[in-house]
Amino acid sequence: MRLRSSLAPTLLLGALLLAGCASTSVDIPADTTLSDTTVELNAARQDPAAAYLMSAFFGLDNGLPLGTNVRICRGAGGADGMPVIFSQEIDQATMQAGDFRVLRKSGALGEVVCVTLAPALDTGELRTALLIGEFGSADDPAVAVEIGGNLLSIDRAFNFKGATIAVTPLAPGPTLILAELVPEAQWELGKAGGPWGTGSGCPTGTLQVVRATWAGGVTKPGGEEADDAERALYSVTLAVADGSASELTPFALGDLGDGDNNHELCLDRAGTPLRVAFPAGHLTDPNEDLNPDTTILITSERARR
Repeated sequence: MRLRSSLAPTLLLGALLLAGCASTSVDIPADTTLSDTTVELNAARQDPAAAYLMSAFFGLDNGLPLGTNVRICRGAGGADGMPVIFSQEIDQATMQAGDFRVLRKSGALGEVVCVTLAPALDTGELRTALLIGEFGSADDPAVAVEIGGNLLSIDRAFNFKGATIAVTPLAPGPTLILAELVPEAQWELGKAGGPWGTGSGCPTGTLQVVRATWAGGVTKPGGEEADDAERALYSVTLAVADGSASELTPFALGDLGDGDNNHELCLDRAGTPLRVAFPAGHLTDPNEDLNPDTTILITSERARR
């Protein structure tokens, strides 16, 4: 489905999912099973209010490099890429390529070759599944993604089977899809990032961490990782003890160097984080589409249950 050329065809979900393929001998874990092999658990309930899809973002069209045939799965080279984001982290053992159905405008199904959670593999991030395959054409584009198999949340309390969402087409740029307060047990202060699936931690002096999740991988235009310039553009609304609210710029940016669709906003002030905003025109998806103005309310694991 070649609708337009990509200026950075190796930058799916940021830069390092594919750059990592060239810089490390570690293969990216991907599932190629084209049927659902997960036994349905009676304890895992289907609850549309808790287990739903947040986004299906057509991030790259016919642009995965040929080397991904080896590093990800046979048939990945030259294929489409579509990150699908879940409302909760998922149990990777219950995820098969055959769980996903990509519906085209004509009613025909797209071809899912394989699925991987890489590179969003850090603790707390296991909610972005990258679908790889052939999902449509200019005349018959992908319009929806449905979970047709038994795919369970990480605690196996919920089954995503039956969840569906409309596909964000190729042309729009990436938006914030989730912002959440990160539990202190997941911080890993001072951790270095890279080469793939392993983002950097916030620095010492951090008092709170907010994870900002984008609908697709984001980099600077041209493919470089976000840095201090993008940090200064993030705005966090913070409620303080006297009931007032103020706008705060993160003092550092974490979860860098791994090429995924997450940033950690490192805060050095106490208070209750309420929302995250980022201005238009500074980050791009793998298709080099610039982000629009984007704002998202901050939630927590408890609030999502």
